[in-house]
Amino acid sequence: MTIDIKQLLAARADQIETVLKSLLSSDPLDHETARPARLLEAMRYASLGGGKRLRPLLVLEVAALFGRDLSETDKGPAIAGSALEFIHCYSLVHDDLPAMDDDDLRRGQPTVHKAFDEATAILAGDALLTLAFDVIAEDVVHADAAVRLRLSRDLARASGIGGMAGGQMLDLESENRDRTETEIRTLQAMKTGALIRYACRAGAILANAPEEDVARMTRFGEIIGLAFQLADDLLDVEGSAEDVGKATGKDAAAGKATLVGLLGVPQTRAELAQLMRDARELLAPYGARAEALSAIAAYVAERKS
Repeated sequence: MTIDIKQLLAARADQIETVLKSLLSSDPLDHETARPARLLEAMRYASLGGGKRLRPLLVLEVAALFGRDLSETDKGPAIAGSALEFIHCYSLVHDDLPAMDDDDLRRGQPTVHKAFDEATAILAGDALLTLAFDVIAEDVVHADAAVRLRLSRDLARASGIGGMAGGQMLDLESENRDRTETEIRTLQAMKTGALIRYACRAGAILANAPEEDVARMTRFGEIIGLAFQLADDLLDVEGSAEDVGKATGKDAAAGKATLVGLLGVPQTRAELAQLMRDARELLAPYGARAEALSAIAAYVAERKS
């Protein structure tokens, strides 16, 4: 069987979109007083109708690899993937702010602070972040409360000071400063890699995979996270705003340190190729069952947007 990656991406994106819409309903939940319309509109603007949904896709496909049912009867993996997507979307809203990367365009549309205002964008990011932890704690995610606690703790660590938020701080500090290769790799493993690593790890945990397999999927996530960042760096150098959906060439303009800037395009592409070999080696024990994950890895390395 050969995986049609575009078809898979579209199907899973639709699945996650449906869940995201339901979680962003205007109806207050138990112990919520109200959901202000403008804030909810900004949260929906930031989360719906766009994006590759790579992180929840990885949650779903890793969970499926280890036997978790992805049919309508089991919404747990899609709910968990949606929690992760809320974290990702919140980070984009905040990263685009004038105080951070100061971007006007995201996914081919005005960024949230441009479409609304800065205060609303900040609050929308805050609300998406907190909603993620509400969602990951839902009983439907996993019957075992200890597993839900593990997922929540790991998500906090992937998102916080030792993960994505810390990586963003390092990224801001890297502007117009020389950084060593080790420093750049640390920054990228935190800012971009941590949530992708979590996605693969979470999928295995959701399916009650043996700890050896959880560790293997964690390593697979690290590889995919680095491949994603290297591909992103190449797009920033070689891509167009029309294809990428956001401004390009901004890393160099801001004086930010990247691996492609340090190593050059040919060496970066060579490393991407090696990462794909490493990914295939990690998936080899699972045979044809891992075909979808292998296709996703290739898509990440070869993507054009």
